[in-house]
Amino acid sequence: MALWPEDLALREPDTGNHPEEVGHGSEPVAGKPWQWASYVTRPTMTIYRPKGEDAGTTLLVLPGGGYAAVAMDLEGTEICDWATGKGMTCVILKYRVPQDWPRNEEGVREPPEVLLALQDVQRAIGLLRARFGIAPSKIGVIGFSAGAHLAAAVSNAETRTYPKVDDADDLSSRPDFAIMMYTGRLWYTANAPTDLSLAPWVSISKKAPPTLLIHAMDDPVNDVRHPMAYALALEKAGVPVDLRIYSGGGHAFGLRPTSDPITTQWPAQVEQWLRNISAL
Repeated sequence: MALWPEDLALREPDTGNHPEEVGHGSEPVAGKPWQWASYVTRPTMTIYRPKGEDAGTTLLVLPGGGYAAVAMDLEGTEICDWATGKGMTCVILKYRVPQDWPRNEEGVREPPEVLLALQDVQRAIGLLRARFGIAPSKIGVIGFSAGAHLAAAVSNAETRTYPKVDDADDLSSRPDFAIMMYTGRLWYTANAPTDLSLAPWVSISKKAPPTLLIHAMDDPVNDVRHPMAYALALEKAGVPVDLRIYSGGGHAFGLRPTSDPITTQWPAQVEQWLRNISAL
């Protein structure tokens, strides 16, 4: 379903008027292809109801894709297959992409002036609280890679980043919990390797929700210092945070099992953590 009214003029990513497109990733994950969507100018969310007894928990899935695309099955529908089997309502957000992150003088990528995906996830959370008979105090996000960075952004945003559209925008757009898988864009890569300072564009709110971060030491895309720096900053702000680091696993594995334990063990880690914080 559409996030925004059809007649509302939305700021669009720089698509060059390219129509929305779907395709397959260049390399299989765990021996299987994966599908992405790009050139998304009218974002949507898809709701999957729980299988069996409803646990009352809603999980908003924020797929990765480097803000260039959205990994719709690997970090979307396959996650909802698992979540709905655990009694959760699961929602996949297809947010606006591509959105370029320009480089600064030090060669570090910094976010654009307006992060369109943040507007989309804030809108989605408000709609979920307003429209679908969903428990409004048990709505969390799970993000993968760029989607994990997006989970951090919506967790710490003090206000909405767009003008009010309707009554859904009167409700809080902050999630009740956040799960972040192999995140990036948080640690300032221009720092010395031993400096775990956050990037200058990352702000931390004391109102951020309980957060779980899961990462592999050998991730070749997002350095393990991204979740480490973020966890330390949340702890300093008094926000409950758990960090699970595995020695191997790489990047962008989703729920597809490989020989690395992280790929088969993280779902149980998430389920137990949700019970620990009384969200499931």
